Amino acid sequence: MRISSGVPGFDELVEGGLLSNRLYVVSGPPGSGKTTFCSQFITQGAKEGENCVYITMHETKEELMQDMAGFDFGFDRAIKSDSIQFLNLVTESGKRTITQFGTDGGLTNRLIAFLESNDVDRAVIDSTMLLQHFFEDMSDEITGFLSALKQTDATILLISEMTDPTSYSDEHYLAHGVIFFHNFLDSAGMTRGVQVIKMRGTAIDSDIRELSFSEQGLRVHTSKKVQP
Repeated sequence: MRISSGVPGFDELVEGGLLSNRLYVVSGPPGSGKTTFCSQFITQGAKEGENCVYITMHETKEELMQDMAGFDFGFDRAIKSDSIQFLNLVTESGKRTITQFGTDGGLTNRLIAFLESNDVDRAVIDSTMLLQHFFEDMSDEITGFLSALKQTDATILLISEMTDPTSYSDEHYLAHGVIFFHNFLDSAGMTRGVQVIKMRGTAIDSDIRELSFSEQGLRVHTSKKVQP
């Protein structure tokens, strides 16, 4: 089954939507649209009555709401609804929430138990860089963490700060799909683009399509290819 990303134009790049119950990595440089894309994804889930969770390690709910306040795709209403839980893992309330699921096995076991016990349909995890806060050996533990996420019944977007689309890391090899956001700066100004680098079970062309911000959030212009 495919589900809508909630981003106009993007679903056309992936045969009508993302395959459900899979792990996708959303990568790109700062300011390229990763958080907005994920916010539209989670808002779409709320609109469809799904159980959603936004998991972060560096941003408060209020800060995220402020970041999305300039858009009118419904995030402010969705995040206040019963359909979306907001979980900041470094706050006291976040720690209490996650430690209900035991202390053995570290973050991986507790987070998986949280997703399963809450019957989560969609999840956003922001981000891979801040997982270092929880893992003593990032290179060893990230593989087990990603493998465990893939076994859940949730469709998960994992934000990555990778800025070079040709420099693959563990999360890109292990994920079912990799979506990369680009910022190209030249004398004419900033050109934004989105590229589906990998998508198992889906026919893709890996071309970079033009991406723009509007009052409605991100929009992919499928007919406009960007030459890097």
